[in-house]
Amino acid sequence: MNRVPMTPGGYQKLKEELERLLKVDRPKNIQDIAEARAHGDLSENAEYHAAKEKQSFLEGRIQELQAKLSLADVIDPSKITQSRIAFGATVKVVDIGADEEYEFILVGPDEANVKSGKISITSPVGKALIGKEVGDVAVVKAPARTIEYEIQEINFV
Repeated sequence: MNRVPMTPGGYQKLKEELERLLKVDRPKNIQDIAEARAHGDLSENAEYHAAKEKQSFLEGRIQELQAKLSLADVIDPSKITQSRIAFGATVKVVDIGADEEYEFILVGPDEANVKSGKISITSPVGKALIGKEVGDVAVVKAPARTIEYEIQEINFV
């Protein structure tokens, strides 16, 4: 299996979610199943079926988080000093066609959240930005149009 780059913040967030699932949500779900089981006939017990369904979801999510954490390659962007865009960089760009400014943070696939400006290094935009310097133009071929981003600023925070 390939290692997946992740920021320390992203790693901590996944770890906290796993802890909550293991120490809070799973024990509560076990208690819910026991209570529903005590109500009698399981074949027509909606509470029991709902609790079992939730248990299945919880166990799946726990396994998913454990796998992600085991494959994580934690990279601290503040320790990177370079002039080219790389993992962990905060990049200010201008969309040349629309004359709009954007700020992207390049993160691993598990941390990506477009609404907060965090884009995956494996996304089309992330791939186009990697390796560029201030003043370069990154070209992204999107379904609607080809987007050209001029790199304004690169920071590793």
